Order: sequence, then C-alpha cells, then structure tokens
Amino acid sequence: MSLYSEARRHIAGGVNSPVRAFAGVGGEPVFIKSGSGAWLEAEDGRRYVDYVGSWGPMILGHAHPAVIDAVIETAKRGLSFGAPCVLETRIAEKISALMPSIERLRMVSSGTEATMSAIRLARGHTGRETIIKFEGCYHGHSDSLLIKAGSGALTLGVPSSPGVPEALAAHTITLPFNDSSAVESVFAELGDKIACLIVEPIAGNMNMVPPVPGFLETCRNECTKSGSILILDEVMTGFRVAKGGAQALFDIQPDLTTLGKIVGGGMPAAAFGGRADIMADIAPDGPVYQAGTLSGNPLAMAAGLTTLELLDKPGFYEALGERTGQLVNGLAACASDSGVPLAVEFEGGMFGFVFSDDGPVRQFAQVAGADIERFKAFFHGMLEEGIYLAPSAYEAGFVSAAHGDDEIEKTLAAARKAFGAIA
Repeated sequence: MSLYSEARRHIAGGVNSPVRAFAGVGGEPVFIKSGSGAWLEAEDGRRYVDYVGSWGPMILGHAHPAVIDAVIETAKRGLSFGAPCVLETRIAEKISALMPSIERLRMVSSGTEATMSAIRLARGHTGRETIIKFEGCYHGHSDSLLIKAGSGALTLGVPSSPGVPEALAAHTITLPFNDSSAVESVFAELGDKIACLIVEPIAGNMNMVPPVPGFLETCRNECTKSGSILILDEVMTGFRVAKGGAQALFDIQPDLTTLGKIVGGGMPAAAFGGRADIMADIAPDGPVYQAGTLSGNPLAMAAGLTTLELLDKPGFYEALGERTGQLVNGLAACASDSGVPLAVEFEGGMFGFVFSDDGPVRQFAQVAGADIERFKAFFHGMLEEGIYLAPSAYEAGFVSAAHGDDEIEKTLAAARKAFGAIA
C-alpha cells in the first residue's frame, strides 16, 4: 500500500490541505521526510531541489540552524502558556519596524485567520457590511471570501463552495484583478456601503500576477474618498518580495495588512495590523471580538522573530532577487530554445511562469487560458529529474537564500530536458 493510500484511510482526501494531493497535476503526492537548505528528502530517499518552500515561509531555507536553535531553546521552557510572553512583543516591534504602516498588530495562527479577522475589524470599524475582493486572489477559506464573481461589475457574488451561506455572498463583490475602471465604478455606485477592499498587491494564487501601474493607487484613492478600509493581503508577499513587503515596493500605504508564512519562520503564525485607531476596536480595547488559544505561541514567535532578524541584513534582498532572476531568466531561455511559449515573472524571492505566448500576464483570464496540460507534463518531467515545483499551474514559486549556483544549474539542466519533451 502506498503512503498516500494509507493516508486516505485516515485523513480526508489523504491530505490536510487540498493542493498537496496533486489533483492539479495527477499522480500521487511526494511524502517528505526532511528538509535542509534548498533540498527536500522524500520518504523513499529521493532528494529534490525545493521551489515550494512550505508555500513561502522558508525564505532562509529549510532547517536554518539559527531558527532551529531558537525553537529548541524556547521549547525547553514550555510549548504553550495561553498567557502573554515577551517574544510576542519583540516580534510585533520587529514587524512594525520593517513595515511602518502597522502601528499595532495582533498575532494569530494562520493567514486565513488573519484575513478573516481583518475583514471583521473593517466591518466593525466602519459599520458597513459590503466588501470588495478580486477574481483570482485567494485570502483563505473563511466564508466571506469563498465567493466567485457575479455576472457584472456591480453584481454581488455567489458562493463558490457548498457550506457558504448565500446571505454572506450578498455582501461580497468580486471584481477583475488589475481593472481600475471596475473599482472606480463600484465605489461611485456603492462607496458609502463598502467596509473594505482586500487585495493581494501581487497575486500569487493564480500563478504570479503583478499589479499594472495605477491599479493599487486606484484602490487606495477610492478607499480614502469613501472612508473604506484598504486591506493589503501580504500573507504571501510580506517580507518575500522586499524587506518592507509589496507595500514598500509599490509605495502604497494600506489601512490594514495581513501577514503570514514568513512571520512564523516555518511555524504556524500570522498577523493582522495597521492604523492604531482601527486596531483600537479589537477586544479587549474595543467591541470587535477576536481570540485564539495558540495565538502568539512562543515557539512560533521564536522562529518568526529569528527569521525576520536574519533577513534584515544589508544586501539580503538584492542577493535573493539576483538568484531568483537567474532561475527565471534561465527558464525563459530554455523554453525559448525549445520553442515552448512561456511567460515569466519574478520579484524578490517569488516567481511564476505560465505556458502562454499571451504575455505579460496581468489578468486572471490569461492564466485560465494557458496550456494547463503542458504544465502538468512539465511538472512531472521536473519531478522525475529531482526538482520540486508547486503541484498546480495556479501557484507561485519561491526561492530561498539557500539556493545557490549548483541548485540553479541542476534546475535548468532538468528544465532543458523537460521543455524538450513537451515541445
């Protein structure tokens, strides 16, 4: 019996998060035994150069000695207290120093919890119910956010998953990503009813799609004019594309920010925060309730704080971006040599590629229209050569500080072979 078949006997779907099941590419998932630096080792002994990085957190690479030591030393003093600890204050100070728009924050345990809480806070602060999100952006699996687009720009959404009440969908508007005119139209019609607009500043859950010039600025301006809350979902981009996140990269000042992945350093941790006057509405200071038994868990705080301290070094992001560019430009060259159409993107330690000649990719429709079957074949070709990519055509990839010339050269050698097979 395979490990996956055994897992399916006890775990719903055999996995604890759907994309891990390889449903988007076919075949059975790789079961990981350990990770070190840029490498993973599977239970069957095979080794892979890893470009998933636990879906983003492992910006330093797997099992970084300083992070592991911090967790071990903290664990010796206890695993959880359900009471304040100084590490919570220290990581909050560090996050605010790196991301000044966050004047106050609240630690939570997952990105989903962070976005859910930020939206509740925005509704409580404004006294409004309607929210705006964008097609192709993912903000976790809370009910208010599992809403697909209606039939027009001003049409409220409909549930995209069983179990989501239609009443919640009636308060969610889903717009096309990178469409400034749609944002302006909705605010002109409904501005005084909109509690918040939430957006990934760089979309990473429809592959990697950057904002077009003026899009984020329009979101900021319309929220300001209407008294709505602008939430930048930086769960993925926070400390991944730049030291101050995408908001520093694009010079956009949000009202609230959601963070995850890197702030936990590989442990379950996330955060939401922003303007002090808005955060003052969170209990116990204000009436908007949010709580969590494991929020601010000391092991997660130790891992996250150590990670943030290590990436806050001169030249860290310049070196990371150079390495990511080496990979992405190499992939583009390999594809071109094989006559395979490929649109590529990267920023900092985040990258994406789409099998399409309709580049640059800036809309969800372009991603949806790409050659998914070619991606599946490429994925398995790379896996066979020891390269572990995200098992979905709709996910961004990640490079860590542990990726070096040897890993990039191995990856590009595998890519030449895989592109040649699908040309």
